Amino acid sequence: MPACKPNVVLIYADDLGQGMLSCYGQTHYATPNIDAIAQAGMQFTRAYGTSFCAPARASLLCGVHDAHAGGWTMNNAGIYKSISTGERTLEEVYEIIHNTGIEARAGDMFLPMVFKKAGYVTGQIGKLEWGFSTTGPELDAHGWDYHYGYYDHERCHGYYPPFLFENGRMFSIPGNTDVHCGRAAYAEEEDAQSMARRYDMTGRAVYSQDLFDEKIEAFLTAHREEPFFLYHPTQLPHGPFFMPEPHPQVAEDPGLTRLEKDYASMVLRLDETVGKILDTLRRLGLYENTIVIFSADNGSVIAEQPGRTSERRLLDGTPIDNRRIRFTSEAGGDVFNGNNGMSGLKGTNWEGGGRLPWLIQWPGHIAAGQYCHRLTANYDLMATFAQLLEVPLPGDKDGRSLLPCLLETGQCQPIDPQAPYPGPAWDLVSPEEKRDVIFASQYGPVLIAEDGWKLRTFLDRGGYTGYSQFGDHDGTIHRTLELQLYYLPDDPREERDLADQRPDKLRELAARLLKACDGNFLNGTPQMHFAAFLPTVLTGSAY
Repeated sequence: MPACKPNVVLIYADDLGQGMLSCYGQTHYATPNIDAIAQAGMQFTRAYGTSFCAPARASLLCGVHDAHAGGWTMNNAGIYKSISTGERTLEEVYEIIHNTGIEARAGDMFLPMVFKKAGYVTGQIGKLEWGFSTTGPELDAHGWDYHYGYYDHERCHGYYPPFLFENGRMFSIPGNTDVHCGRAAYAEEEDAQSMARRYDMTGRAVYSQDLFDEKIEAFLTAHREEPFFLYHPTQLPHGPFFMPEPHPQVAEDPGLTRLEKDYASMVLRLDETVGKILDTLRRLGLYENTIVIFSADNGSVIAEQPGRTSERRLLDGTPIDNRRIRFTSEAGGDVFNGNNGMSGLKGTNWEGGGRLPWLIQWPGHIAAGQYCHRLTANYDLMATFAQLLEVPLPGDKDGRSLLPCLLETGQCQPIDPQAPYPGPAWDLVSPEEKRDVIFASQYGPVLIAEDGWKLRTFLDRGGYTGYSQFGDHDGTIHRTLELQLYYLPDDPREERDLADQRPDKLRELAARLLKACDGNFLNGTPQMHFAAFLPTVLTGSAY
């Protein structure tokens, strides 16, 4: 155990599948700064978030999986737009949010509180909290000494915000005048008229990530003499994809459309931020005593384009039902292979929807250049830092401390930077460890066991097309339940359902998953975590 308190920087990407990073196999471009974290520390092969953004953030910050009954909640997004349109004041927005969500309970423990109890200063910069909308007082109550960024997840879909917040105070961003934060269209044809409309910079003056970079450097500099925990939940590379100019690495790539170049450029812009953080730590003399973690909230997304790739249909026109027919890069036309050869995308409970890039370095303590094959969840971070800093946790947390794994190499293998990403090495996995990872999705919860067995639920929508992860508007959440069983070491793409062949294993895992869901599989759907909100206040999607 170290004699001093290490600083901690957690960088949390938005909608970043494993395959979008060169250390996991991306070939259209390289992400050298993100890759450097893996080379200086550990790269995890079996790390999970959950199926989409808000539950993943709640899980991370609360230290629990997102398939429990109650415990945390989500409201809707979009309300802060009413400030831009002049419909409401900030005070009115705060009042609505504080009276339509579920507030923190006495005795609740959130990730920043672990650090505060150990004498750290805490800061959060970027896409703030799980929301979908939050306020300054809520952030204060969760343990943040400093917070800067968006208070509304829908606003994060544009990268040119008219205003942001710092410690509860609203600040205008000169030159950013679009009420939609400069949000681009999700997909357009690449004719001259559409391109001119898409890349019109009227009202788009200051890119949000540039502001975040400045605030990150200022936070690190201001607190260089005391232990700190900095959490940077970036928007990047959440769609709609937009960059004013393609990054030089991809600008001349003939295999990419302009929209795909924008997507890649957003990943590369994030890589630049990571490089700036590492350089600032070196300049301040903090690099050796800082733990740096890079992760994401959920799995892969695609640059959806008519006639090229779609989340709803395969290239041959077959509808994707996510019961048996799922998205794969080959069948769905993803030139990036963002889900790294797995099935599924963000929002699903296939491996491509929940398995993440996950990297960590701590010079002199974590062995450099190692693949770690331990089953891991983002909600393990609270337990990890509680053990490191000797802070007691309440008994309702689900995470397992990663500290023994990080300081040893029992489930690791050396990284060969010249060789392709190998994926999990199942011969190094410890099947004796009875550890499960749980996460929820609109199709129901899943359980991934340490030894590679996976129980997947499919909760039928019953043909109702208005249903999504943001609420089942006809009041009937699900009609039927199907349980599917996969053995990932032999079937990483989840193509062979073994439920009929192994009813014993199915029953065993189903009992464990039902217990984890507090007796109701429906707790493993986002619909069970939405607070009552005024639907007439909000427009647009919280996606």
